[in-house]
Amino acid sequence: MSFAVAIDGPSGAGKSSLAKKLALHYGLLYIDTGAMYRAIALYAMRRGVDPHDHARVIPLLEEVHLELRHAHAEQRIEMNGEDVTKEVRREEVGMGAAAVSSCPQVRTFLVEWQRSLAKQENIIMDGRDIGTVVLPDAQVKIFLTASAAVRAQRRYLELCEKGVDTTYEKVLALVEKRDYEDTHREQSPLCQAQDAVLVDTSDCDFDEAFRRLCSVIDRKRKDG
Repeated sequence: MSFAVAIDGPSGAGKSSLAKKLALHYGLLYIDTGAMYRAIALYAMRRGVDPHDHARVIPLLEEVHLELRHAHAEQRIEMNGEDVTKEVRREEVGMGAAAVSSCPQVRTFLVEWQRSLAKQENIIMDGRDIGTVVLPDAQVKIFLTASAAVRAQRRYLELCEKGVDTTYEKVLALVEKRDYEDTHREQSPLCQAQDAVLVDTSDCDFDEAFRRLCSVIDRKRKDG
């Protein structure tokens, strides 16, 4: 494995946005593992399969071919040759991702791919179990979090800007449901690695969160 930064944390903590900026800042390859699980969920949903029905999801893995492409410092994910980068960000697909991610066969399918990517490049990878399972030997491990209320408010404002008709209460309920599923799943539940640095962004904006993460990475690199 080359140099690796592993960022874990709950949904809506800002992992992807911050990881993308950190990747540019440090010249690392950004890998969004969440998009991979979302793609599996999307494929299942398109085939009329409930993402919670693992017995029916598992056979679909043989039909799915995923590729990551990077263009203009942005990660694009292709599923069977189709760019699904935008579609996998839909709210319902995110809930489906939480369901398929608890399936051991799905995790094995994707973790092997994630580890192979880390061996080839200096990377920054974010997800739910990067520091604990996928890259336990990563040089830098960060557990990024914020209160459920703050994460829901951020997500609610994002949806409003996109013209989505919803309420803060509905978004909060989804955030709390996703948190419960992520932390209570039997396979690789969301938790902070023992050697990960906790960064709580409940009280700060994006720029301050970025500075805090840079401080952690710089300190770790200096200490060797």
